[in-house]
Amino acid sequence: MRARSHIAAAALLALGVLVAAASAQPAADPFAETPAQHDARMAWWRDARFGMFIHWGLYAIPAGRWGDSTDHAEWIRTTAQIPVDEYDALLERFNPVNFDAAAWARTAREAGMRYIVITAKHHDGFCLFDSAHTDFDVMSTPFGRDIIRELADAARAEGLQIGFYYSIMDWHHPDYLPRRGWEEADRPAGDADFERYEDYLHAQVTELLTNYGPIGVMWFDGEWESTWSEARGRDLYALCRRLQPDVIVNNRVGAGREGMAGLTRQGAFAGDFGTPEQEVPATGIPGVDWESCMTMNDHWGYNAFDTRWKSPTTLIRTLVDIASKGGNFLLNVGPRADGTFPPEAVDRLREMGRWMGQNGSGISETQAGPFGTLPWGRTTLSQFGDDRYTLLFLHVFNRPDDGRLVLPGVATDPEFGRLFSANGPIESAELDYRREGANGVISGLSQLPLNSHCSVILVAFPRGIDVYAAPTVSAPTSEFTDTLTITLAHDRGTPESPLALRYTLDATDPSPTSPAYDGPLVLHESATVRVQAYRGDTPLSPIAERRFERVEPIAAVRLESPRLGYLRREHYEGTWDRLPRFDALTPVRTDESRGVTLEGRTRDEYIAQRLTGYLYVRAAGVYRFGLASDDGSRLTIAGRTVVDNDGLHVTEERTGTIALGEGWHPIMIEYFNRAGGYSLTLRGEVVGRDMIEIPGRAFAVESEREP
Repeated sequence: MRARSHIAAAALLALGVLVAAASAQPAADPFAETPAQHDARMAWWRDARFGMFIHWGLYAIPAGRWGDSTDHAEWIRTTAQIPVDEYDALLERFNPVNFDAAAWARTAREAGMRYIVITAKHHDGFCLFDSAHTDFDVMSTPFGRDIIRELADAARAEGLQIGFYYSIMDWHHPDYLPRRGWEEADRPAGDADFERYEDYLHAQVTELLTNYGPIGVMWFDGEWESTWSEARGRDLYALCRRLQPDVIVNNRVGAGREGMAGLTRQGAFAGDFGTPEQEVPATGIPGVDWESCMTMNDHWGYNAFDTRWKSPTTLIRTLVDIASKGGNFLLNVGPRADGTFPPEAVDRLREMGRWMGQNGSGISETQAGPFGTLPWGRTTLSQFGDDRYTLLFLHVFNRPDDGRLVLPGVATDPEFGRLFSANGPIESAELDYRREGANGVISGLSQLPLNSHCSVILVAFPRGIDVYAAPTVSAPTSEFTDTLTITLAHDRGTPESPLALRYTLDATDPSPTSPAYDGPLVLHESATVRVQAYRGDTPLSPIAERRFERVEPIAAVRLESPRLGYLRREHYEGTWDRLPRFDALTPVRTDESRGVTLEGRTRDEYIAQRLTGYLYVRAAGVYRFGLASDDGSRLTIAGRTVVDNDGLHVTEERTGTIALGEGWHPIMIEYFNRAGGYSLTLRGEVVGRDMIEIPGRAFAVESEREP
């Protein structure tokens, strides 16, 4: 692939130009804006791809330590169960004399970030801005300066958008509900009125969107407790858009977020973008805006004892992965109490900035790549020259041993290519391109110097890039006990130009003589299905593969004298981030539960439970189970883990399947809750039917095993 230098030079020059987004002109009703109005409002945010999250407040002062424990951060008031008066005393110690808003904003801009989101108010209720509605703010501290105003001005001076995080949950306001169980003695609910608290919330949001100039993002959080609702969220969203019609609001404003995965459930929920937390969606979702927020180590707020810092390479490749799927990366910094960023964070941001300085054109103002996850890296796309050229950026994490980059399903040929090095584009690098079957192959990398974090190759396609994705192989499950119906599909065929989906069932590659799919396939035995799209004798797509196993159901056990409707329940108390090793613990109490429920728990927070007994299955087959919890849980049936829903998260359901014979099967459900909301439900049904909550009568314990 020989370079056409004049085109390449023009393309590379244009990549450094920032195109200003058109100002959105939304309708009077923010829920009635047209797609064009919505796209105009979202344009700068979609182009940005990279932003800085800042978690800062009173919790930076203890720096993670309270008593003998050193695992605290922004949640310290509840994780250490600090009485409100004792926590309020931190006001007198908040004096970040080294705070320099201009330095913070410059650090973000030099890292390649396009926007900043800072915690104007976190869950503890402390405000970093001058609020007329509370004295629990920065103006009551020895520092006495409006941090939000200074950072907003500094961000704009660096060409960055400014956004505000605001917590709906508030552990300080006297009218916020619900209270946590451990607060009963210190801060009883009394005559608390959540309606009054909502008025306070609206008043403070009005201050933030009135007193600090144009705001790019309102980033809400703490919406998961029972007092908040979608109706309240829609009211808050409407307030934001009335005050600043162009502002972008995250999906935590309402009640549509699905767990830590962060995307919005189907339906009419408020919010402009999803918020995955500490994770990246497995695939991009066309037409859905999302932003992954992550920490550089294990905490959001500053913890001086947390040394588990991610490497610059990990952070750069995470940024690339997110951009390749069409999302944004909001990377957190937890400043120290003196107002400075931790040196470890600064070092990583500088290294990311060096990489972005040479390769940022493959991140900012790009779209999701057309290939998904590739063995050697990721891809992003952008347009150039009035859309005459489509620029494909190949982000190479691992150079293949043979020096060849395979682009699966490419149906068009590029015009020129360039390799970027640590010092910029390598003008002398010549890359070869050829077609091999359904793939495009770039070779010539074997002897070229590559960036240790991620190398970038720019490839230009003169009339757009045409890519055929792999066909889809659909079935309700990968295991079956009798027969299984599967369907094959591809979205590129038309009546005028049909595609043939040629398949095999023995794990061999399809060929022009393989059977053509003409309707659902019924499997009677285990098979490896491989399928590829053809036009005539020409393969167009990558090969899709999926394995299906015919299995024998797990045999039921015999119960001599079951007591129907009960499970044995063990109660534990402690602080965990993941499910504990129950066999190494002594329960504080043991009783029985009528089915899967948290009724009768010892308390709301810092607890764990283990439920054991038997589950009755009415007919042999493959069953799907859904286990939902806040925080972590695990479902084990007949000694096999079916659903692993472990970890700290809001209510989130995960599913799994298992083949069971008719009758009773040993079951165990493990659960823990650290802090915040709590929930635990179990659903199930034969695969292919809608899951239902499993009734208590489906469980049993053996009488002789009664506690």
